[in-house]
Amino acid sequence: MQLQGIRVVDLTRILSGPFCSMFLADMGAEVIKVEDPEGGDPIRQQGETRNGFSLYFASFNRNKRSITLDLRSPEGKEILRDLLRNADVVINNYRPGIMDKMGFGRDALRALKPDIISCHVTGFGLDGPYRDRPSFDFIAQAMSGFMSVNGDEDGPPMRAAPPVSDLVAGSYAAMGICAALVRRSRTGEGEEVATALTDSMTSMLAFLATNFFATGRQPVRTGNDHALVAPYGLFEAADGQIAVAPSNDAFYARLIDALGLDDLRARPEYLTNAARFERRAGINAEINARTRLQTVAHWIDRLNAAGVPCGRVLNLPEVFEDPQTRHQQMRITIEHPQHGPLDVLGFPIKFTDDPCRIHRPPPVLGADTDALLGELGRDAATIEALRANGVV
Repeated sequence: MQLQGIRVVDLTRILSGPFCSMFLADMGAEVIKVEDPEGGDPIRQQGETRNGFSLYFASFNRNKRSITLDLRSPEGKEILRDLLRNADVVINNYRPGIMDKMGFGRDALRALKPDIISCHVTGFGLDGPYRDRPSFDFIAQAMSGFMSVNGDEDGPPMRAAPPVSDLVAGSYAAMGICAALVRRSRTGEGEEVATALTDSMTSMLAFLATNFFATGRQPVRTGNDHALVAPYGLFEAADGQIAVAPSNDAFYARLIDALGLDDLRARPEYLTNAARFERRAGINAEINARTRLQTVAHWIDRLNAAGVPCGRVLNLPEVFEDPQTRHQQMRITIEHPQHGPLDVLGFPIKFTDDPCRIHRPPPVLGADTDALLGELGRDAATIEALRANGVV
């Protein structure tokens, strides 16, 4: 596997950090999840369960080992130091400065392992006026500008339902770690990688930001319509809605051909995208008048045959029954030795020759504590004493 032989010490919890380390684990890294003995990662107690196990936790912590450590205790910190001496990467999503207070700041880590790669996932970044503020996904969506451009024009700013800032920041963190590992293979040097929830969402503003840079104007919220292209969005069929995305004049020509709306081709008010954009309500009404005459299935077949990007608006039961989703294995079942079959999301990255795979079930809290302590040279009596003292 791509990252086989890489050892990651994962000090993260909730979502952004575990999402990052999940990618590394899926690609073969050995990920050691360090959890507090009192309950572990909070998402163990969140979301719906199957057979007494949180599927929220399972989806983002597969392929990892779990050790419980009280990092407030000297003994727990010493065990962490031993783990880090044998690690390639350490990931945390504490607020800035917490690692320093714990005794694991940049200099301390380099002293333990000069070529270690340290990754921080924070709300606002390692420095700057907001560095010490707490943050979660909703705050990042609000303060990044993301919410300001989502929703209908006459409605309030709107968040995205999934915790996108956690997922994007975690993805960026995994990308940064992989880049740092490549650099280390070339130079022998460690690196400090940092991503922030708010920065990650701001980076996703795409053409909305570039239009603002060009004009200085706040973009108008457009709901399901596109902020640059018309027609583009949801249209009404006889039995539901279809998403249609003719992103340029060539696709627009295919669309009106497929719909049998040849008369629109010569109408001056719709000749260019700029003209159609100014008259979006009119062109949408013309299209809806035609699409209402047939079913969703009819238009999906016809538009796809014409090469027009389109699709059904699927709910989650439909998504996971969809033949393409099933073919891509975006829902997989993990057999857990204590909790039976657990359904989780599949692998979004596909490798042809050495694919991602499940090689460990999501761990019960502290499942690997004794084994890892044994690997660090602690004997059975020492492990029992650590357990009796609440260190593990």
